[in-house]
Amino acid sequence: MSRLVQFAQQHPRLTAWFVLAVGMVAILVWSARDVGLQPGQWAALIVATIGLAGLCVWIIGWEDEEEEEEQGSEKAEKQG
Repeated sequence: MSRLVQFAQQHPRLTAWFVLAVGMVAILVWSARDVGLQPGQWAALIVATIGLAGLCVWIIGWEDEEEEEEQGSEKAEKQG
């Protein structure tokens, strides 16, 4: 269990992507269970959903990068 926590701390975006993708795929499967999709259609939807989850995490990460840059420039101004 500690290896899992350590991985999550070292790779927070991959962990967020995995967790978000699992949740989104679960919602997809639950909501489309009675539609009668073919296996290829299911595969395409699941792959697209996983990709969308990755894009969401990436876009959310933009804000984190901006905050880190702002904090770094504030520290540089205080030192200089």
